[in-house]
Amino acid sequence: MLLYDNPTAPHPRIVRLFLAEKQIEVPRQEINLTKRENEQPWFLALNPLGRVPVLVLDDGTAIAETLAICRYFEYERPEPPLFGRDAREQALVSMWQRRAELEIARPIMFAFRHTHPWGADREPRQVPEWGEICRARALKRLDWFDIELGKRPWLAGEIPSVADFTLLSGLDFGRVIGIKVDAERWPRLARWHASMRQRPSAEA
Repeated sequence: MLLYDNPTAPHPRIVRLFLAEKQIEVPRQEINLTKRENEQPWFLALNPLGRVPVLVLDDGTAIAETLAICRYFEYERPEPPLFGRDAREQALVSMWQRRAELEIARPIMFAFRHTHPWGADREPRQVPEWGEICRARALKRLDWFDIELGKRPWLAGEIPSVADFTLLSGLDFGRVIGIKVDAERWPRLARWHASMRQRPSAEA
Protein backbone atom coordinates (compact mmCIF):
# COMPACT_ATOMS: atom_id res chain seq x y z
CA MET A 1 0.00 0.00 0.00
CA LEU A 2 1.27 3.46 -0.90
CA LEU A 3 -0.27 6.91 -0.52
CA TYR A 4 0.79 9.54 -3.04
CA ASP A 5 0.77 12.74 -1.06
CA ASN A 6 1.74 16.40 -1.10
CA PRO A 7 2.58 18.35 2.06
CA THR A 8 1.03 21.68 1.07
CA ALA A 9 -2.07 20.86 -1.00
CA PRO A 10 -5.35 20.89 0.99
CA HIS A 11 -6.93 17.63 -0.19
CA PRO A 12 -4.03 15.35 0.79
CA ARG A 13 -4.07 16.96 4.21
CA ILE A 14 -7.64 15.81 4.78
CA VAL A 15 -6.48 12.23 4.30
CA ARG A 16 -3.52 12.77 6.63
CA LEU A 17 -5.81 14.22 9.30
CA PHE A 18 -8.16 11.27 8.88
CA LEU A 19 -5.36 8.71 9.18
CA ALA A 20 -3.88 10.47 12.19
CA GLU A 21 -7.23 10.42 14.00
CA LYS A 22 -7.46 6.68 13.38
CA GLN A 23 -3.78 6.18 14.20
CA ILE A 24 -3.15 4.44 10.90
CA GLU A 25 0.34 4.49 9.42
CA VAL A 26 0.56 4.29 5.64
CA PRO A 27 3.76 4.55 3.55
CA ARG A 28 3.70 7.81 1.62
CA GLN A 29 5.45 9.20 -1.42
CA GLU A 30 5.48 12.92 -2.05
CA ILE A 31 4.38 14.20 -5.43
CA ASN A 32 6.03 17.53 -6.21
CA LEU A 33 3.33 19.66 -7.81
CA THR A 34 5.69 22.56 -8.47
CA LYS A 35 7.85 20.26 -10.59
CA ARG A 36 4.67 18.87 -12.21
CA GLU A 37 5.33 15.30 -11.14
CA ASN A 38 1.56 14.87 -11.14
CA GLU A 39 1.61 15.36 -14.92
CA GLN A 40 4.10 12.57 -15.59
CA PRO A 41 2.70 9.61 -17.60
CA TRP A 42 3.28 7.12 -14.77
CA PHE A 43 1.19 9.22 -12.38
CA LEU A 44 -1.53 9.93 -14.94
CA ALA A 45 -1.83 6.14 -15.34
CA LEU A 46 -2.87 6.07 -11.67
CA ASN A 47 -5.12 9.13 -11.84
CA PRO A 48 -5.84 10.59 -15.29
CA LEU A 49 -6.91 13.84 -13.60
CA GLY A 50 -3.39 14.30 -12.29
CA ARG A 51 -4.47 15.09 -8.76
CA VAL A 52 -3.35 14.01 -5.33
CA PRO A 53 -3.99 12.16 -3.13
CA VAL A 54 -3.99 8.68 -4.66
CA LEU A 55 -3.94 5.47 -2.64
CA VAL A 56 -2.52 2.38 -4.35
CA LEU A 57 -3.50 -0.89 -2.68
CA ASP A 58 -1.34 -4.00 -2.52
CA ASP A 59 -3.22 -5.51 -5.46
CA GLY A 60 -2.47 -2.44 -7.60
CA THR A 61 -5.90 -0.82 -7.30
CA ALA A 62 -5.57 2.97 -7.45
CA ILE A 63 -8.10 4.95 -5.43
CA ALA A 64 -8.24 8.67 -6.11
CA GLU A 65 -10.51 11.33 -4.56
CA THR A 66 -10.12 12.30 -0.94
CA LEU A 67 -13.41 10.99 0.41
CA ALA A 68 -13.05 7.70 -1.43
CA ILE A 69 -9.72 7.13 0.30
CA CYS A 70 -11.18 8.09 3.67
CA ARG A 71 -14.13 5.74 3.10
CA TYR A 72 -11.74 2.89 2.43
CA PHE A 73 -10.01 3.38 5.77
CA GLU A 74 -13.29 3.93 7.60
CA TYR A 75 -14.38 0.48 6.47
CA GLU A 76 -11.04 -1.09 7.32
CA ARG A 77 -10.90 0.49 10.78
CA PRO A 78 -14.34 1.69 11.95
CA GLU A 79 -13.13 3.14 15.26
CA PRO A 80 -13.22 5.99 15.93
CA PRO A 81 -16.16 6.60 13.59
CA LEU A 82 -15.36 9.65 11.49
CA PHE A 83 -18.33 9.43 9.12
CA GLY A 84 -20.93 9.20 11.90
CA ARG A 85 -22.18 6.47 14.22
CA ASP A 86 -25.68 5.92 12.84
CA ALA A 87 -27.85 6.87 9.87
CA ARG A 88 -28.67 10.32 11.24
CA GLU A 89 -25.07 11.21 12.03
CA GLN A 90 -23.81 9.84 8.73
CA ALA A 91 -26.30 11.99 6.84
CA LEU A 92 -25.31 15.10 8.81
CA VAL A 93 -21.60 14.42 8.32
CA SER A 94 -22.13 14.00 4.56
CA MET A 95 -24.16 17.23 4.44
CA TRP A 96 -21.61 19.32 6.33
CA GLN A 97 -18.62 17.79 4.60
CA ARG A 98 -20.16 18.74 1.28
CA ARG A 99 -20.91 22.25 2.49
CA ALA A 100 -17.39 22.69 3.87
CA GLU A 101 -15.97 21.58 0.54
CA LEU A 102 -18.24 23.51 -1.81
CA GLU A 103 -18.79 26.67 0.20
CA ILE A 104 -15.40 27.16 1.86
CA ALA A 105 -12.59 24.96 0.56
CA ARG A 106 -13.38 25.16 -3.15
CA PRO A 107 -13.84 28.96 -3.31
CA ILE A 108 -10.57 29.36 -1.41
CA MET A 109 -8.84 27.08 -3.90
CA PHE A 110 -10.27 29.00 -6.86
CA ALA A 111 -9.20 32.28 -5.25
CA PHE A 112 -5.70 30.87 -4.89
CA ARG A 113 -5.48 29.55 -8.43
CA HIS A 114 -6.71 32.81 -9.95
CA THR A 115 -4.86 35.36 -7.79
CA HIS A 116 -1.62 33.65 -6.76
CA PRO A 117 1.44 33.47 -9.08
CA TRP A 118 1.46 29.67 -8.69
CA GLY A 119 -1.67 29.43 -10.81
CA ALA A 120 -0.42 31.60 -13.63
CA ASP A 121 0.77 28.69 -15.79
CA ARG A 122 -1.70 26.12 -14.46
CA GLU A 123 -4.98 27.77 -15.37
CA PRO A 124 -5.82 28.18 -19.07
CA ARG A 125 -6.25 31.85 -18.13
CA GLN A 126 -6.05 33.43 -14.72
CA VAL A 127 -9.06 35.63 -13.99
CA PRO A 128 -8.21 37.70 -10.90
CA GLU A 129 -11.72 39.14 -10.74
CA TRP A 130 -13.12 35.62 -10.43
CA GLY A 131 -10.58 34.86 -7.75
CA GLU A 132 -11.73 37.86 -5.72
CA ILE A 133 -15.37 36.84 -6.15
CA CYS A 134 -14.47 33.40 -4.78
CA ARG A 135 -12.60 34.95 -1.87
CA ALA A 136 -15.61 37.12 -0.99
CA ARG A 137 -17.93 34.12 -1.26
CA ALA A 138 -15.80 32.09 1.16
CA LEU A 139 -15.70 34.95 3.67
CA LYS A 140 -19.47 35.38 3.50
CA ARG A 141 -20.04 31.67 4.01
CA LEU A 142 -17.75 31.75 7.05
CA ASP A 143 -20.24 34.14 8.63
CA TRP A 144 -22.81 31.33 8.31
CA PHE A 145 -20.44 28.65 9.56
CA ASP A 146 -19.70 30.81 12.60
CA ILE A 147 -23.41 30.84 13.47
CA GLU A 148 -23.71 27.09 12.99
CA LEU A 149 -20.68 26.36 15.18
CA GLY A 150 -22.40 28.20 18.00
CA LYS A 151 -24.99 25.41 18.07
CA ARG A 152 -22.69 22.40 18.61
CA PRO A 153 -19.04 21.63 19.36
CA TRP A 154 -18.18 20.14 15.98
CA LEU A 155 -19.32 20.93 12.50
CA ALA A 156 -21.70 17.98 12.09
CA GLY A 157 -22.60 17.30 15.72
CA GLU A 158 -21.19 16.02 18.98
CA ILE A 159 -18.09 14.25 17.67
CA PRO A 160 -15.37 15.33 15.23
CA SER A 161 -15.73 13.99 11.72
CA VAL A 162 -14.37 14.18 8.21
CA ALA A 163 -16.46 17.34 7.82
CA ASP A 164 -14.24 19.07 10.38
CA PHE A 165 -11.10 17.91 8.60
CA THR A 166 -12.39 19.31 5.31
CA LEU A 167 -13.13 22.67 6.89
CA LEU A 168 -9.81 22.80 8.76
CA SER A 169 -7.80 21.95 5.66
CA GLY A 170 -9.60 24.56 3.57
CA LEU A 171 -9.32 27.27 6.21
CA ASP A 172 -5.65 26.67 6.92
CA PHE A 173 -4.88 26.71 3.21
CA GLY A 174 -6.65 30.07 3.03
CA ARG A 175 -3.75 31.65 4.88
CA VAL A 176 -1.80 31.50 1.60
CA ILE A 177 -4.14 34.16 0.20
CA GLY A 178 -4.63 36.10 3.40
CA ILE A 179 -7.76 34.44 4.78
CA LYS A 180 -7.37 34.00 8.53
CA VAL A 181 -9.76 33.07 11.32
CA ASP A 182 -10.67 36.46 12.77
CA ALA A 183 -11.79 35.85 16.37
CA GLU A 184 -13.63 39.18 16.49
CA ARG A 185 -15.67 38.49 13.39
CA TRP A 186 -16.04 34.74 13.93
CA PRO A 187 -15.73 33.94 17.67
CA ARG A 188 -17.44 30.55 17.45
CA LEU A 189 -15.44 29.54 14.40
CA ALA A 190 -12.29 30.64 16.25
CA ARG A 191 -13.26 28.47 19.23
CA TRP A 192 -13.75 25.50 16.92
CA HIS A 193 -10.50 26.22 15.09
CA ALA A 194 -8.58 26.35 18.36
CA SER A 195 -10.10 23.02 19.41
CA MET A 196 -9.09 21.45 16.10
CA ARG A 197 -5.56 22.84 16.31
CA GLN A 198 -5.16 21.33 19.78
CA ARG A 199 -5.81 17.82 18.50
CA PRO A 200 -2.65 15.77 17.88
CA SER A 201 -3.85 15.04 14.36
CA ALA A 202 -3.67 18.75 13.45
CA GLU A 203 0.06 18.37 12.81
CA ALA A 204 -0.61 15.87 10.01
